[in-house]
Amino acid sequence: MASRRTTRDFLSTPVSDELIDQLLTDAMTAPSWSNTRPYLVGIAKGEQRDRIAGELLKRWEAAARALRDGLWGKIRLLITRTGLPTSDYKVFRPYPKELVPRQQRVGAELYGLLGIKRDDQAARQAQWARNYEFFGAPVELFIFTHSGLGEYSVSDAGLFMQNLMLSAHARGLGSCAQGAVALWADPIRKEFNIPRGYKLLCGIAIGYPSDHKVNSFKAERLDISEIKLKNA
Repeated sequence: MASRRTTRDFLSTPVSDELIDQLLTDAMTAPSWSNTRPYLVGIAKGEQRDRIAGELLKRWEAAARALRDGLWGKIRLLITRTGLPTSDYKVFRPYPKELVPRQQRVGAELYGLLGIKRDDQAARQAQWARNYEFFGAPVELFIFTHSGLGEYSVSDAGLFMQNLMLSAHARGLGSCAQGAVALWADPIRKEFNIPRGYKLLCGIAIGYPSDHKVNSFKAERLDISEIKLKNA
């Protein structure tokens, strides 16, 4: 558990269907609210993976262009609608002020490792675009949760995902949980037969880590004193 880290650059080495099934089997040992297992998984490989990545990149490029072009770019975005969010959940929201320092620290340290300066918007957008290439991972999993159980579905999915990522790590694979890919749900939804009531929560990139320096990044682990409540 302590040695697992997020992988942000993958080899193109294929991951077998049998190994993916084993990861899912291990993940299913997680606890669940009344054993309801209110989540589903879409598995994208090969041409399907590339098709989804291509559509997400197109959306991101339109959104990024609008951000660069200021007011007129935003107006164009509203007119064309290409790049506007189509997420099932509210993916991006302001960080609560007490959590902002943690968010800023990890961002500064990661981009610092990559040599990307704070004011280099082009480089920052290019790095963000890597999300929509799934950082080169040959497999992208898409996690859907049942809206009927609300927070409990999401909680169950988190337990499932953590087991899956630990299993991947134990088997020499890397993983990256990706909220960013849920910004545009419709190109993903059309690739799978999704029962009514299920919403796209996030993606998980799966594959073998490369030796890129980004994979040496180690985010800060809070001391437990930061999360222990004091008695009233």
